[in-house]
Amino acid sequence: MDRNQLRRQVAHMRSSLIEQNYLDQQQFVQLEDLEDDSNPNFVEEIVTLFYKDSSRLFQKIDQALHSIPMDFARLDDYMHQFKGSSSSIGAIKVKNECTQFKECCLAGNAEGCSRAFQRVKQEHEALKRQLETYFQLRRQAGLVQRS
Repeated sequence: MDRNQLRRQVAHMRSSLIEQNYLDQQQFVQLEDLEDDSNPNFVEEIVTLFYKDSSRLFQKIDQALHSIPMDFARLDDYMHQFKGSSSSIGAIKVKNECTQFKECCLAGNAEGCSRAFQRVKQEHEALKRQLETYFQLRRQAGLVQRS
């Protein structure tokens, strides 16, 4: 497949991620606009940092969900941090699930928090798979440097 075809595929995949509400167009394109010759892998690096940070926050949330009594204020704080990180990369579905989790915290609904956390993790993982494919296509198309 030639580079032009690959570049069209990259553009199509980005559009698809936006249309399916995985990504916020304005936020994600704004991140891509920050890439230049001195930092051609900027978006992938930011997303990689997001996933590393997510792992740390997920551990804290998981521990807090199993504490007795459950500290809903702490859970809300952790999810607030995660929601902010999700917003910074334009992860719409993840952010929406974070909002549901926060609502369960406000209601003091432990069962709801646990279910919402599972949905947060599912959307988080689904986005990760999509973005891995997207970044792989970008590398194949020569739009970024290989790591």
